[in-house]
Amino acid sequence: MSADTNFRLGRRRSLAAIAGSVAALAVTRLNSSLAAPRTEPKRDYAAKVIDLVERSLVIDMLGPLKLDFTPEAYAMPLTDAEAAMFRSSGITAFHNSVGVGGLSAYDDALQFIAAWSGFCGRNPDVFSLVGRAEDIDHAKAGKKIAVIMGLQNADEFREPKDVKVFYELGLRCAQLTYNTQNLIGSGSTERVDGGISDYGIQIIKAMNEVGMLIDVSHSGDRTTLEAIELSPKPIAFTHSNCRALNDHPRLKTDEAIRKLAAHGGVMGITGVRNFVKDKEPTTVEDIVDHIDHVVKLVGIEHVGIGTDSDLMGYDHMPADQYKQLKAGYKASYAFRDKIDTDGFNHPRKIYDLTAALLRRGYSDANIQAVLGGNFRRLLGSTWIDIKRKPEEKS
Repeated sequence: MSADTNFRLGRRRSLAAIAGSVAALAVTRLNSSLAAPRTEPKRDYAAKVIDLVERSLVIDMLGPLKLDFTPEAYAMPLTDAEAAMFRSSGITAFHNSVGVGGLSAYDDALQFIAAWSGFCGRNPDVFSLVGRAEDIDHAKAGKKIAVIMGLQNADEFREPKDVKVFYELGLRCAQLTYNTQNLIGSGSTERVDGGISDYGIQIIKAMNEVGMLIDVSHSGDRTTLEAIELSPKPIAFTHSNCRALNDHPRLKTDEAIRKLAAHGGVMGITGVRNFVKDKEPTTVEDIVDHIDHVVKLVGIEHVGIGTDSDLMGYDHMPADQYKQLKAGYKASYAFRDKIDTDGFNHPRKIYDLTAALLRRGYSDANIQAVLGGNFRRLLGSTWIDIKRKPEEKS
């Protein structure tokens, strides 16, 4: 989901302070929320659930590593408790992505990539950065957490050649628009959706040329449909749900889901409460309803997971940031008291989702496809390494 303009301003100031924070790594942490994860109730899972998650390639196609935008969150190495939380989550790969936008988007994007690359580099026993799809496989084999760098907007592309620049810096996925209008197209909460612009066509072409995945999770309906048509390669809704089940402007119509699937794309289902359901209770079972809808509409091959949250969930964010995040969106977002879905608001939520899919009668193979197999296929067919010879490309 990421924060909008006001929240980005706070993050920008935080990123600028990282250099000074790194020099003070030995100092006692100022943010007590980082000291250790909250105490979680003991959860017992069936042996079949544990086995299925542990042998699956699990890809969260929208999973920021930390929903905390203070400098300490990025600059400090993980505590032993935090490292254990990541290792026990069952998730192989996180698409670490936030929204940037406006006149400073280029600089903000550079800072974001530098900050998180440094974070992964300071925790090499836990994380490995992803350049190719095979890197996710290697991370699984090496019992590490793969980190995919992404951005939830494309304002950082001041001109088409910037796409290659960011690809070479590690960016592997970019959303064409966030919720509002930009030079490329329209966002989901804009009053009027004008579709993809002439400049947007150039950006789509440039992203295809370097092998960067196109995402339109936050894009408006017309912009979404035109992006699918204009891209010769399949694209993604990394984190969205089905409007047929919940009439929310940020969600995707059946028409868009059908078109995405017809072009080989994959849709990641999110656990954000107001995207899952518009009334209480809102539980993991309601998330599975969205998976069911996509499967019935276009088949098992086109649905995955994009939780749109870190392991702890939005409702565990520092109180001031949580308040600022909610204030940064239009009323049409329809936030309620909680942002996280019940049962999908803790570090081992993938196990709960797997158990729910088993209860619905999904086969082991189909569950593995939903947990990560479908997105692994998409990434393998979309990403290329522009520094390798054509005959070496996977």
